[in-house]
Amino acid sequence: MRMHASFVLGIGLIVIAATPAAAGDEVKFQSAGYVLHGCITRPEGHGPFPAVIYNHGSDKNPSRCGPPELAQAYAGHGYLFFSFHRHGHGLSPGDYIMDLQRQIFAGVRDQGARQQQIVALQDSYNRDVVGAVTWLLGRPEIDRNRVAMAGLSFGGIQTLLTAEQGLGLRAFVAFAPGAMSWSNTALQQRLVRAVRNAKAPLFLAQAQNDFSLGPSEVLGPIVRAKGPPSDARVYPAFGTTPQDGHGAFAVRAAAIAIWGPDVFKFLDYAMKR
Repeated sequence: MRMHASFVLGIGLIVIAATPAAAGDEVKFQSAGYVLHGCITRPEGHGPFPAVIYNHGSDKNPSRCGPPELAQAYAGHGYLFFSFHRHGHGLSPGDYIMDLQRQIFAGVRDQGARQQQIVALQDSYNRDVVGAVTWLLGRPEIDRNRVAMAGLSFGGIQTLLTAEQGLGLRAFVAFAPGAMSWSNTALQQRLVRAVRNAKAPLFLAQAQNDFSLGPSEVLGPIVRAKGPPSDARVYPAFGTTPQDGHGAFAVRAAAIAIWGPDVFKFLDYAMKR
């Protein structure tokens, strides 16, 4: 039988409803004025567990419990996997970020101003990510000293913005951050700053046939300059299209078999530091 609870975990962050931690448990929490929906997939055994917080991409309706093959991979490696929907995505109410971007493109003629406003959107949605981190770290089944974050595309951007703040997380894994938006020079500059200021080790990954390898070409050297365990890798092409190399490469089982050994080695090492 599932029990619902309401209790305060921190200033401005209240759990609206939650179920006991179990595979595929859906949760709700309030952050920055929004009720956000998420899902916990837990590994076998008893906690407290190391955890990975997952940031989805720009899709309007992400998987309710995260990409299933990705969630299974992390849980199989012993990590609790927490995915959630930023506001305007999936079950979380609010303005959808791509609708707001389209409004900016339609209403702002100056390219520089337009690019800066789009970057500001990413920073505003990062408040959802901060709220999710705070909420998860308050749960008793989490080993708060061993929590990492991963994300794809827009979620990769959010992962790097969060790395700049740290928030007590031990490692950050970004797949193709901003690869479909790389022509935005203001975004490039914002991500360069975030990577330089990152408070924990970073792992940056792309496939050769992604929409743009700009993230690896620009951010990769900065990541590698931080020294081990931080690393940036460009893997061979995955599938036959840029979309295969962008989204599928980060979440499909066949791709996880390619990058998984590197990422899990990175995470395991970072968690032990």
